[in-house]
Amino acid sequence: MSGPEDGEPVLLLHGFPQSRRAWDQVVPALHAAGLRTIAPDQRGYCDGARPEGADSYALPLLAGDAVAILDALGIESAHVVGHDWGSVVAWYLAARHTGRVRTLTAISFPHLEAYWYALRNDPLQRQLSQYVAYFVSPDSTDGMLADGAEPLRSLFGDEVDPDQVKHYLDLHTRPGVLDATLNWYRSGSLLAEHEGLGPVPVPTTYISSDGDRAASRVAVDRTAQHVTGPYRFVLLEGVTHWQPEQAPERITEEILRRVNQCQGR
Repeated sequence: MSGPEDGEPVLLLHGFPQSRRAWDQVVPALHAAGLRTIAPDQRGYCDGARPEGADSYALPLLAGDAVAILDALGIESAHVVGHDWGSVVAWYLAARHTGRVRTLTAISFPHLEAYWYALRNDPLQRQLSQYVAYFVSPDSTDGMLADGAEPLRSLFGDEVDPDQVKHYLDLHTRPGVLDATLNWYRSGSLLAEHEGLGPVPVPTTYISSDGDRAASRVAVDRTAQHVTGPYRFVLLEGVTHWQPEQAPERITEEILRRVNQCQGR
């Protein structure tokens, strides 16, 4: 936890295969705006929280970790920001733990029910989601670490700073780490449509980008139907999946816009 001691809390949840360092270029600007940030390494990414088995990475448990962090810090509620898998957790928090979420800023990944609808009805979404089947397979760990982890490195393309990519690779090439972080996929949470999720009543901003291949426009556009609170959609042009690293100024701007609207500024 860092930033002004009297600042409103912002919980920043990273995605795969990153770490809390995904927010390195966002955090200083949030502090300058008077906000206090909490940017944890999530389950599997942290040496102190790396249980074995895919069942240990079910979405309710991942969301429970976020709630437990707020509890440990004595924070009743926070502005919640998530990217990629962090966005999945953030959507879940906003729908199922609404009282703990002041505002939601979800980046890249849409509301889960919009995603499930697209998987059933949109051929493009099924094509885009083929990577999930590979990540779930038992061979994916060795496959992604082959040739000096080049397949893992290639996920980032040229859009993320090489020093930041090196940090992510150094983390994921340590024994057991990639197996643990891939367990987020192997838990089946992305396909558990039978559970439903429910509407999100908190003030919400959803940020997508035209170069992001995680979600089709069907899933992106349908997300609005699952938010009952004030809603803003932002499409970043010329940006890929790695929005916090590639477009930190725009991400910060939208977080602050959402927070300030909640504060009545």
